[in-house]
Amino acid sequence: MAKLWQKNITLDALIESYTVGRDDQLDQQLLPADALASMAQARQLAKIGLLSGAEADALVTELRACIVDWRAGTFRVLRSDEDCHTAIENRLTEKLGEAGKKIHTGRSRNDQVLTALRVYGRSRLELVRGGVLNLVEDLVAFADTHQNVPMPGRTHMQTGMPSSVGLWAAAWAEELLDSLVLADAAYQLIDRSPLGFAAGYGVPLPLDREYSAALMGFASVHRNVIAASHSRGKGEAAILDVLDQIGLTLSRMAQDLILFSLPEFGYFRLPAELCTGSSIMPQKKNPDALELTRAKSATLSAWATQVKSILRSQPSGYNRDLQETKEPYFRGLDLTLEMVAIMGLTIRKLEVVPEALVRAFTPDIFATDAAYELVRAGQSFRDAYRQVGQNLDRLEGRDPRKTIADRTHTGAAGNLGLNELRADLESRRAACAADRARIEVAFTALAGAEVFAASGI
Repeated sequence: MAKLWQKNITLDALIESYTVGRDDQLDQQLLPADALASMAQARQLAKIGLLSGAEADALVTELRACIVDWRAGTFRVLRSDEDCHTAIENRLTEKLGEAGKKIHTGRSRNDQVLTALRVYGRSRLELVRGGVLNLVEDLVAFADTHQNVPMPGRTHMQTGMPSSVGLWAAAWAEELLDSLVLADAAYQLIDRSPLGFAAGYGVPLPLDREYSAALMGFASVHRNVIAASHSRGKGEAAILDVLDQIGLTLSRMAQDLILFSLPEFGYFRLPAELCTGSSIMPQKKNPDALELTRAKSATLSAWATQVKSILRSQPSGYNRDLQETKEPYFRGLDLTLEMVAIMGLTIRKLEVVPEALVRAFTPDIFATDAAYELVRAGQSFRDAYRQVGQNLDRLEGRDPRKTIADRTHTGAAGNLGLNELRADLESRRAACAADRARIEVAFTALAGAEVFAASGI
């Protein structure tokens, strides 16, 4: 079958293999997004008179069949196709003849790829946002259940001040909500239709880019055609940076869970079904999933850096280097979904050992509380600090539950603000649902509800 760029040459086999890379494999998951975007392209061409209504209908019907067959496993991108864009156009031409040859009018493979990547990435980022919100909900529930369970607060890994399990869990919940602020911004960056920028300089045709954008449920058009071209890779990098931030939070949470479930601490207990074993030591319960979360967080960071490094020295206009941004982007989205699911499962099954936590409250952890008692009696903080610091051997133990209850200012152990966290959670859920509804309405109208559902977008 012909390649989209095929003329009167036969490409050297080594060059062909090198330039195709893994696109034929990666594009298996991109195919339905490209088919949906091509439906919008067909309708746009009919609107401006470059396709007849009958031709557009036939193209949309066959593009729907592409998605159905892809779902059934009977339509796949072949190595000879190079990518899903070629596979789809070859099929359209084979089935529909002249109408299939017209589908590429007014676009290049550059804007075709970027449009499909945005349709795909928008959907995957919705899943990531939903997964993070589910994890936040798990953490808030965990914090609520254990909000009055004392837990030593640590700095430099040494015991520092009284804290609580509720405060610890709510902290991760709020950090993850913070990462969704960045996710929302990245979502807005890619929620613009690039279709119509062609090779980066537009075409001498009266394309209705706003119309095709609306058909795909995009919030707007990516206006300047060169800027749209230059956004290839930058949107992916922005999303990978968001995923990196999520991964950083999950990695640190995993480290705490590993540390605090050690026998020497015993604050938490990991259920046996979440742990693996040793091939030589029968007693071992290894937190492999948490250890891999630490490592995979570093992998996310590497992929984010990889994409930005590819972009850094490119001149303006399209360059083939951008092909290398696709795999880290796909893999980063998939990996983050897995990591979030693993941490949610862990939090839901995690056991808290209150007696071990209370036992860890040695008298020195109350040193700051003792200093503030002197402050309330009239001393300056500096004098109170020195007095307590010079008499640490005289410190006595206190009721840790009372000390955390006494911390009542906003965000402290005695005032976690869980209702506010829940309100933020629900607000973000509503915003995500509104984005999803807009896209579902658009693509259901374009492709039909069953075909859109089959696409997995």
